Amino acid sequence: MKNTDTLVWVIYDISSNKTRRKIVKETQKTGLYRVQKSVFLGAINRAELDSLAMFAEDLIDKEKDSVYIFPMCAEDFKKVILKGQAFDKKLVSDEVKSFFF
Repeated sequence: MKNTDTLVWVIYDISSNKTRRKIVKETQKTGLYRVQKSVFLGAINRAELDSLAMFAEDLIDKEKDSVYIFPMCAEDFKKVILKGQAFDKKLVSDEVKSFFF
């Protein structure tokens, strides 16, 4: 993680498979990692965060869909509490695990 990067959670609920696939592809393109089916996590810079937010806003159906982008400072991120099966082990990468452990 570079000093200019921000830890970001992206969480979505999108009804259209086509739209959902496009959001997933764009989210992965920015370097975020899937931790659950509709949850991504990673470190990106401000320009990437803004670009992702604009992409999602232009793509989703605002009457049915939602995309949440939560920037989080490293200090607050260390306070995240995980209980149970926090990550889908088939989806999570070692890099994401390193954020927590």
